[in-house]
Amino acid sequence: MNEDIPRLLQQSRNVAVVGLSDKPYRDSYRIGQTLLAHGYTLIPVNPSLETWNGITVWPDLESVSTPIDIVNVFRRSEHVSDIVDQAIAIGARAIWTQYGVVDEKAGRRAEAAGLHVVMDRCIAVELSHKG
Repeated sequence: MNEDIPRLLQQSRNVAVVGLSDKPYRDSYRIGQTLLAHGYTLIPVNPSLETWNGITVWPDLESVSTPIDIVNVFRRSEHVSDIVDQAIAIGARAIWTQYGVVDEKAGRRAEAAGLHVVMDRCIAVELSHKG
């Protein structure tokens, strides 16, 4: 599964960050900046925000009007199952959870639905290997 990470990153353009923060000291904020710096289209998802650095923020995945390649999750593990359900419903290509965020059962459900699953990994670290 993880050997496919470079290919997933190469073939993806639209990345939704669920739980993106507007606080610069938060990891999700820095990940948003990193994704933009690497040329990805950032799709912020957070029901508490309207904009993030001038970009429209969506309240949930189902409200997003553009296709999503990767759903990058910055929520606690107990929220992953619901996010996976939304990712499946919208036809996302992959679900990616950050360090410490794991729900194996939801991951198996996502894989069974055809999504690539990466859990407990930092997308910024993987991007640094990409070059």
